[in-house]
Amino acid sequence: MHLRRLWLGDFRSYEHAELTFPEGLTAIVGPNGQGKTNLLEAVFWLATMRSFRGAATEALVRQGVASAVIRAEIDQEGRTNLIEAELTPGGRARVQVNRQRLARARDLVGHLRVTVFAPDDLDLVKGGPAGRRDYLDDAVVAARPSLDRARSDYERVLRQRNALLKQAGGRLTDDVAVTLDVWDTKLVAAGEAMTTGREAMLERLAPRLSEIYGALSPVPAVVGARYDSSWLDGGLTDALLAARRDDVRRGVTTVGPHRDDLDLTVDGLSARTHRSQGEQRSVALALRIAVHQVITETAGSPPVLLLDDVFSELDDRRAAALLANLPVGQTLLTSATELPPGARPEQIVRVDRSVPTVEA
Repeated sequence: MHLRRLWLGDFRSYEHAELTFPEGLTAIVGPNGQGKTNLLEAVFWLATMRSFRGAATEALVRQGVASAVIRAEIDQEGRTNLIEAELTPGGRARVQVNRQRLARARDLVGHLRVTVFAPDDLDLVKGGPAGRRDYLDDAVVAARPSLDRARSDYERVLRQRNALLKQAGGRLTDDVAVTLDVWDTKLVAAGEAMTTGREAMLERLAPRLSEIYGALSPVPAVVGARYDSSWLDGGLTDALLAARRDDVRRGVTTVGPHRDDLDLTVDGLSARTHRSQGEQRSVALALRIAVHQVITETAGSPPVLLLDDVFSELDDRRAAALLANLPVGQTLLTSATELPPGARPEQIVRVDRSVPTVEA
């Protein structure tokens, strides 16, 4: 997969930009606050219809204008596809592939695959379970786009079930029980598909982590990754039924994939509580590289790799190790400082006040 060209109109800080990218490494350099990350964010949005920085649509449209436009030309398996999106604050994004408007957001999945490394990836290890669940779900959908439907269905049904629980006011009446039966059936169908997908993905990721970690860290270690379910025995149907009275009392669904976690260890000890920040960062990088490898094997070609200022967070040894172990394929790298030794970009783009210039 090769991102050939990118156009931006009124996206973030960019009034207008047009860039062409080679198949190898492109380094996007410039001081902080000039718009480097915005370029990667636009590419990520076209792949996922969301910001990897968690920004709302309103933040993606340049201040004072009505809408933003992102366009990209993608080479994939000998075909060239054009993806176009118009983002409007408070409205639904309009997306087209080869001039055909998409009826559903999930129809975009697979047209552009990306892997992103960002400075806040440390939160994969140090942060709460939500980030680790998103990490697994993004990997699952990238490998099996059909599971995006299970993910969206689960989120929709969960919202409806929680709304019913709040309306119940702590009272489990017959009417509430009957309606919960309906929502539980739908929640189980989507939830078990999600859980199966996560566990299957983790089976492919886990064996790679120790080897990747050893390539990045000065001290090799055994990295463990275990799926931590929010219910212990039986299936999700039994778990929801067992938790029903507590759910009604608390007004929220207490078991399900939305409460699960990924337990990470280094030499048998919790990576979150018993390891240094340098070790935690190596674990986070190993998680990202492992996903990139799995998606490459599954799809038959590597995703576009987005490295957002990650070298500023690494010591010299880890930076050199990451460069030496970058997966094959196209990479877009941003840096606010000089490129680390070992970086040999095919193209350098300098950004100054959201004006990108290709260095001759």
